[in-house]
Amino acid sequence: MGQEISLTQFEEGDFQSFRRRLEQETSLLNRLIDQKACSSRSPVAGFEIEAWLVDRDLRPSPINQRYLETLKDPLASPELAKFNIELNSAPVSLTGDVFARLHRQLQATWQRAHRHAESMDHHIVMIGILPTLEQADLTLSNMSDMHRYRALNEQILLARGKPVHIDIGGAEHLRFDHHDVMLESATTSFQTHIQLPAEIAHHYYNASIIASAAMVALCANSPFLFGKELWHETRIPLFEQAVESGGFEGAASGPLRRVSFGSGFARHSIIECFQENLAHFPVLLPVLQNTDTEAFAHLRLHNGTIWRWNRPLVGFDEDGAPHIRIEHRTPPAGPTVVDAIANAAFYYGLSKNLCDEIIDKGLPLTFAQAKDNFYQAARHGLDGVILWFDHSRHRLDHLFKAELLSRAVSGLQSFGVDASDIDNYLGVIRRRIVSKQNGCDWQRRFIKECHGDFTGMTEQYLVNQNAGHPVSEWIFQ
Repeated sequence: MGQEISLTQFEEGDFQSFRRRLEQETSLLNRLIDQKACSSRSPVAGFEIEAWLVDRDLRPSPINQRYLETLKDPLASPELAKFNIELNSAPVSLTGDVFARLHRQLQATWQRAHRHAESMDHHIVMIGILPTLEQADLTLSNMSDMHRYRALNEQILLARGKPVHIDIGGAEHLRFDHHDVMLESATTSFQTHIQLPAEIAHHYYNASIIASAAMVALCANSPFLFGKELWHETRIPLFEQAVESGGFEGAASGPLRRVSFGSGFARHSIIECFQENLAHFPVLLPVLQNTDTEAFAHLRLHNGTIWRWNRPLVGFDEDGAPHIRIEHRTPPAGPTVVDAIANAAFYYGLSKNLCDEIIDKGLPLTFAQAKDNFYQAARHGLDGVILWFDHSRHRLDHLFKAELLSRAVSGLQSFGVDASDIDNYLGVIRRRIVSKQNGCDWQRRFIKECHGDFTGMTEQYLVNQNAGHPVSEWIFQ
């Protein structure tokens, strides 16, 4: 959930001083984007993947501090819960054999992480929601020992003034209250990043919004929470409800939420998202940084407490030039390394194709239509029906075959991705669509056939994951 901070207790003056710095940095970023002074580097790709540490009984195990201290991998870091970790990639140019390179990188990282967990008599699992998780696991005693998480918990609950209420209706209905933000740790993701020239970043951001329905259906891997069958991608409503700190009025869009699909397309520049952050989201972590305005430390910290499913980020090139990245947060973790890289390939390709069309012809859907598509897809997966550019409704599995896969191919070709990479990784996606088996579908079939055996399902899931075959090939043994 972002960078570490040095304080957990704040006074009113801290909020006022932080906001002044935030206003200065937002204004500076606006000027730099207007003056075309941000990085114009060719597109760069990267990712973050979150994972679970489980014991031999396949229950969440709160050992991430000891695990990470002994793993000694600079690309590995703790997450909110002591039973979660995050693995990062080094950025690579989005061209040529980019996905083969990302695949080798993630495979090597995952193998080291897996072997290290085995050496500690544990397992590591990449999955959207761990099927063996219980609500009793999500306590403050299992929160990672970082100031950031303690402060976020305190500030979010202070803003809410009441317990977190979860109400998710799907195939079954789950309703309960929780008294801290630890529910967020039940949702683990595969987050892709793309760095783009600032002058086109808002077009790619809008394209990512439109692509989100296809992505969340394609990658769904979180059908169960606490033994209940809910949405195909239950992470979506769970995360939105788990970290909600109250609505803030946002012009015609109504209340703005800290975890959401967003409030609208960016019309003229990506700066609009950062201006919305400033105008409509109260500061949660007012930690003053002893940095120049050009470091954007306060803007980046504040942006890290607003979780749009597609989120713009500010970073820096090796030469210090500021750059814009788009973080796509809809896919869950897993089921395998090759599935994750194939998901990234499809996202980059589809979004590039849509971005080019938006630049050429304008936006093909309203934001309200794209938003409705997203939640329909998260709820129903590949069976979901969405409104598409011809103003007709299409079932997503049919739309993939008829149009979306070919769009992704075209987008990757325009990036200059090698034909072999396109064939290999979009081939994984094509076979998933033909078999109509993503991680969610496999889990639901297992539980139906094996009469609710969540531990047995997790055990078989782990066997399949470690074998490395794409989820479209998974069978029951």
